Amino acid sequence: MSRGVLSFLGMTACLLVLNMAATRAATPDIVLIVADDLGWGDLGCFGSDQVKSPALDQLAASGQKWTQFYANCCVCSPTRASIMTGCYPDRVGVPGVIRTHPENSWGKLADVATLPEILTQAGYRTACIGKWHLGLEAGDHPLDRGFAHFHGFLGDMMDDYFDHLRHGNNYMRLGRKTINPAGHATSLFANWAIQALDEMSAHEQPYFLYLAFNAPHTPIQPPLRQLQAVQKRLPDVDLPRAQLIALIEDMDSAIGRVLQRVRDTQRETLVVFVSDNGGQLNVGADNGDLRGGKQSKYEGGLRIPAIFYWPEHIPAGTTTAAMGVTMDLLPTLCQVAQAEQPDDIDGQSLVPWLKEPSLQATEREVYFVRREGGPQYCGLTIEALRMGDWKLVHNLPTQAFELFDLSQDPLEQNDLAKQQPARVRSLMQRMMKHIQRAGQVPWQAAGDGSPQ
Repeated sequence: MSRGVLSFLGMTACLLVLNMAATRAATPDIVLIVADDLGWGDLGCFGSDQVKSPALDQLAASGQKWTQFYANCCVCSPTRASIMTGCYPDRVGVPGVIRTHPENSWGKLADVATLPEILTQAGYRTACIGKWHLGLEAGDHPLDRGFAHFHGFLGDMMDDYFDHLRHGNNYMRLGRKTINPAGHATSLFANWAIQALDEMSAHEQPYFLYLAFNAPHTPIQPPLRQLQAVQKRLPDVDLPRAQLIALIEDMDSAIGRVLQRVRDTQRETLVVFVSDNGGQLNVGADNGDLRGGKQSKYEGGLRIPAIFYWPEHIPAGTTTAAMGVTMDLLPTLCQVAQAEQPDDIDGQSLVPWLKEPSLQATEREVYFVRREGGPQYCGLTIEALRMGDWKLVHNLPTQAFELFDLSQDPLEQNDLAKQQPARVRSLMQRMMKHIQRAGQVPWQAAGDGSPQ
């Protein structure tokens, strides 16, 4: 090989190193943590006087709380689809919950750009840890959807936090390999997240870690030591509520371990924490004073705790009342990562409010749709539309549309539909157009639901 070629290769290597260093300096690492069914009022930093959540409380004290943050749906899969695509979930083929059995599965993620694919193109290393819940068939695996590393659970929920099975199926994977790890799922996911952090932070490239817990989703099954600690501290709390508190506190402890490892890397990092929908009331969840809970289109089913932490970029200890939605996470993270976002998305970047929490909120028109089976739904949809402070709610197929003015009635106690029929008709027309638009996207899986 000639000296000229060697010189050229040397210069190329130097330029590559310089470019990677510049990328590292310009873009932060990103850690996105998603809880499962965590109620809006079930953290200390969101007003709970029962739940001790020091890790997330500290994250909020050092970062920014969002008091008007919404999940794109009142159940799991659609919200996760919105996070991965920046779109309304029914627009990308996930109007409802993806499940093991095809006859009771209501989604198939479309072939669209995903957050890990976009960040990979921007130079990020990517890892998905924990609950996936966006498909079991060929092509739906996290490794097929842009992640370079997956260590977690493919399915919807575990029937047991210790044996990790669902309908007798083992959905635990390391990459594509089926694994059978021992231990409580929350602890396992934290351990795997720390392993992924250690591996990715050893490189100059920025990284994106998506960590999705299945806590505090049913079954409400905390480690015994955590339950005993809660019962000792709160002896008058009934057992179901004590179990849920313990499951949440165990998740907070696991998150604390992950955040400590993030701090140990001494790298610039944006941390985002959200839930995928509101808390499940019949297992003791607390959604504050909000009406309803998981599965409902009232505020308690849709409004979620949200925290953003980015030292020297987000003012510490701040709160914003601007409206955010889970589909906003993709454009927000794309802006932070200096990545090019797709044109045809529905979310908007939240960076302006991260920098200036008191910035005037823009009036938004946001749709919430869920399709479901069973005798209550029979394959039909339930919907809500928030337009500014007005909210249209169709909470069951058999119920009439309701209208609420959230500026005067944040707890949705006073239905104004009969007093304002013209406004109801106008909002229903807008909802119909959204449903027509989303109906252009097929969502029924073609396969047999066999796990990968």
